[in-house]
Amino acid sequence: MRQKREELEQVIEAALAERFPDVELVDVELRGQPASTLTLFIDRPGGVDLDLCAAVSQALDDVRERYALEVSSPGLDRRLRKPRHFTAHLGREVAVHMAQPVGGRRNFRGVLTAADDQSITLALDRGDSVTLPLASLGNAHVVYNHGTDGGHRE
Repeated sequence: MRQKREELEQVIEAALAERFPDVELVDVELRGQPASTLTLFIDRPGGVDLDLCAAVSQALDDVRERYALEVSSPGLDRRLRKPRHFTAHLGREVAVHMAQPVGGRRNFRGVLTAADDQSITLALDRGDSVTLPLASLGNAHVVYNHGTDGGHRE
């Protein structure tokens, strides 16, 4: 399933780059047994609106022939998957679930202080930090703190 998702990402990213150069494919989600629904999470400077979602959906005719296609904004609690996603959100609070335990734990929450192609580092509430390998990442997302500046901590 992972290989299928990566192949879909490449096809979709190429189509978006050609027709919508300012639109980023943030994430792809396949659901159903067998995979029948495909949700694309897109973003662009200035945000995503319904008209953009409809235009992207219409531009992906070949994908719509194979899947029930949904196009959406990543939202406030945006998922993080790729190294560039983490780098773009340094200083934000994130929640991470690891596919493989690190130090006997799978769940971590803290401020993202460093990110590269191999790992991320979180400052935890207890004052310590943890470095987590991206290869063992299950899922991660930005934590939106209601009533604050969108999760930023100074």
